Amino acid sequence: MIENLKKILNEDQDPKAIEKITAKLHNLLMTNEEIGYIAVQKKPAVTILPDSIVVTNKRILLCKPKNLGLSMEFIDYDWDDISASFVKEGILGAEFTFTTKSDLTHTVDYLPKTQARKLYTFAKEQLDLLKNNSIHSFIPKDEILNEEILNEEIPLQPTIEIEEIETEEVTNFAEIVPVSNYTTYEQPKTEAPSSSSTPERKLSELSQDELFEKLQNYKKLLDNGLILQGEYDNFKKEILSYM
Repeated sequence: MIENLKKILNEDQDPKAIEKITAKLHNLLMTNEEIGYIAVQKKPAVTILPDSIVVTNKRILLCKPKNLGLSMEFIDYDWDDISASFVKEGILGAEFTFTTKSDLTHTVDYLPKTQARKLYTFAKEQLDLLKNNSIHSFIPKDEILNEEILNEEIPLQPTIEIEEIETEEVTNFAEIVPVSNYTTYEQPKTEAPSSSSTPERKLSELSQDELFEKLQNYKKLLDNGLILQGEYDNFKKEILSYM
């Protein structure tokens, strides 16, 4: 445990706070579960009972002190339930946010920037690992169809005999009448679009912060009843594909 704490601690963390959290997590860890990183809130004023977030190789745990620090509330989410994670840095610290596949969003604010970045890096590695495992375990449908086609016996098509018919030589030709009067039609010219109009930027050109802000705007539209749930789900799916 001590060696693991040395790997987690850095200059922005309080060793006593980390020691208390790991002591409470000792009986909550599952078999073969290892703590990857622990981040603790650090507000501008004195933080007596800070919230913390713990990432392991199996899940994310939110740790919130209760009853003046005498008890602790734990909320955990498996990596399979998490769809994306974000980091937004400000002047007084950073925010770490993650969303679940059931449209739940959790944010821990006032984190030191170094801790928020390490949380994001660890979460990104876990999500990429799950994504790669799912790709390798998935058999493409095209491969299954190709194998079935190769194994299927193709019946021979019956041969069709084509009878040749002699053609008659054409001796009478139609008279070609020159056309003297004809009119030409000119297509209307289309004006080029004005250079002053600026096209909307594509999602692939936006940064992570801009994508996250765009997702929050759609969520506000949904809460205000300006868009339907199905429309919000389509917008969210498209934005998350570029994160």
